[in-house]
Amino acid sequence: MQTWPAATRPDLPGRGYPLRVHDTGAGRVLPLAPGERARMYVCGITPYDATHLGHAFTYVTFDLLHRAWLDEGREVDYVQNVTDIDDPLLERAVATGEDWRQLAARETALFRGDMAALRVLPPTAYIGAVESMHLVVDIVAALRERGSVYRVDDDLYFDLSRDPRFGGVARLDAGQMASLCAERGGDPERVGKRHPLDPLLWQSARPDEPAWDTALGHGRPGWHVECTSIALEHLGMSFDVQGGGSDLAYPHHEMCASLGHVAADAWPFARHYVHSAMVGLHGEKMSKSRGNLVFVSRLLAEGVPGAVLRLALLAHHYRTDWAWTNADLDEARARHQRWVAAAGAGRGPRGDALLHELRRAVADDLDAPSALHAVNRWAEQVSYGEGHDEQAPQLMGDMVDALLGVSLRSA
Repeated sequence: MQTWPAATRPDLPGRGYPLRVHDTGAGRVLPLAPGERARMYVCGITPYDATHLGHAFTYVTFDLLHRAWLDEGREVDYVQNVTDIDDPLLERAVATGEDWRQLAARETALFRGDMAALRVLPPTAYIGAVESMHLVVDIVAALRERGSVYRVDDDLYFDLSRDPRFGGVARLDAGQMASLCAERGGDPERVGKRHPLDPLLWQSARPDEPAWDTALGHGRPGWHVECTSIALEHLGMSFDVQGGGSDLAYPHHEMCASLGHVAADAWPFARHYVHSAMVGLHGEKMSKSRGNLVFVSRLLAEGVPGAVLRLALLAHHYRTDWAWTNADLDEARARHQRWVAAAGAGRGPRGDALLHELRRAVADDLDAPSALHAVNRWAEQVSYGEGHDEQAPQLMGDMVDALLGVSLRSA
């Protein structure tokens, strides 16, 4: 699947600091210690309502992580999927009368354009579920060899009891898992399952739904096994970070981990699980079901620069739920104008001191708000005529671009 063009990323002097982030499974902030090539999988969109601000907040969050690794001097293998076959997509296609393939292609193209406008660095591998059917077949075959697949009618399920580590990602109790399973695409009430939480691996063909002929039968894959198979193919076991919104910790990331553990007969599936917070509007979570989405493309069409929108997102720490208001945009627009003016000044306070502050903030659990405050202070000093470093404004513009992904080349 085609990705989006990469924005130019300026080189900075020196190297960034080792990154620490909050690991959901551990319940605390931990250092990431990847090798020379860091490996990250971030779950992508189901392409039928792209790209709302909840999406944007997630992908800007992991873009910060990506940029921090690059600043450490590491190469990054970054994989992202597109869930271009799933129940919500098919339901939207039926509701609108549009072919599901055309709907998925249009929304995926819209997402790519939004990511480019936000200067999100593209993944090295951008993979659709539809193009990964052979990977799903292979992983289900591996699970079958380990006796962890069973049939309910003509559908195939995974036996979670085969993974003794199940529950270690989201750290929820049985009641919480049962409730969220039903709410987030599972079928805990289905008769014939060995355990209510067991996830679907392969669904036999339903009337008027797309299906593929494979060794598993005529049908289509379940949600969780798609991501597991793509991650294992392109990153292998024990990759460094699996990421996404906090609503993916359970059941999606929990199930992906168990499938990986059993299929590969190894642990861990991912070394760390990192989750971004939810974005709300008028006091409610922003979601498709509530119909209260704010779209990136709409804001861009209204003339909001991508850099301004990105600054509005970066003003919130990635682990704190927050609600979007017009004040976020007003504040970001004013901040961007101040930064552009400061970057265009003839001199300023020492740039190396600001670079140290930005690197420290980003390395400390992706603390973007503190990074923004540091640049604000520097820009304010410039406005007061402080500092005599003639190279500082250029360095400031480069570091804001490289570390925060915000271009100051135009107001």
